[in-house]
Amino acid sequence: MTEIAKITRPSADLIARVQAVGAASASATLAHMGIRNCHITGPVSYNKGKSIAGPALTLQFMPKREDLYGEGEYASVEKQLHRHVLYQVEKGDVVVVDARGDITAGVFGDMMMTYFQGRGGAGMVVDGAIRDFVNVQKLDVPLWLTGVTPNFHTQTGLMPFAVNVPIACGGVTVIPGDIIVADDDGAVCVPVALAEKMIEQATQHHDWEDFSRMKLMQGAPLQMYYPLHDDARPEYEEWRKSNPIKHG
Repeated sequence: MTEIAKITRPSADLIARVQAVGAASASATLAHMGIRNCHITGPVSYNKGKSIAGPALTLQFMPKREDLYGEGEYASVEKQLHRHVLYQVEKGDVVVVDARGDITAGVFGDMMMTYFQGRGGAGMVVDGAIRDFVNVQKLDVPLWLTGVTPNFHTQTGLMPFAVNVPIACGGVTVIPGDIIVADDDGAVCVPVALAEKMIEQATQHHDWEDFSRMKLMQGAPLQMYYPLHDDARPEYEEWRKSNPIKHG
C-alpha cells in the first residue's frame, strides 16, 4: 500500500474564526472572491444544530474492480483504506469522503464511527452513505451525508481507493488540509490560502448586517438597507457608536 500523505493543519485560531463566519457567509464571500464553487452539494446535515470547522482528511472511492479489490470484507482488513483515513484523525479533523454520491454502499458503520469519535474527530462530510444509523445517532457525531443504507462499504459497486489525495466531493475540489466549515446550511470548503481574506471580507459584511436586520424588521426599504446603501451608511455609523462591534 502506498504511504499515506500527512496533512498540514491550520492553526486552531484560524479554524475557530472560519467557524465563526459560518457556511453561508463563507460560501458567499468566497464567491465574491472568485471561488464560485465551494459548497459541497449533496451531503446535508443529519445531525441538526451542529456547527464545525476543521482541516480535511480525504478518502476517495472508485467503482469496484475485482482484480484490484476482491471479495471478502475481512480477508485482509489492513488493505481497507477507509480504515486508514481514520488512523490519521487528530482532534478537530474533518473526514471528507468522495463516495461518488452512491447511497447503496455504507462508507462507515457504528464501530468505525465510535473509533472516529474516540480520536476526537470534529465531524464527517460524506458524498455517499453510512450504515448502522440507529447506533451512529447515539454517538451524536456531526454528520453531513447524502444518505444512509444497510449495506457495507464494498457490498455493492464501490471500493476505497486513496487517502489524503485531492478529491471531488459533491462537485467541489477538496485538497487535504483545506478548512471545512459545515452547519445546517451545508458544508463548504475554504482554501487555506484564502481563509484570512475570506474572514476579513465576511466580517466587514457582517458588521452592518445587524443594523440592516433591525431596520428591515421596522419595515424600512430593502433597497436602502440590504445591501447597505451608501446613503444609509452615515445612519449606520451613528448607530454603531452606541453598538460597538464584538468579534470573537
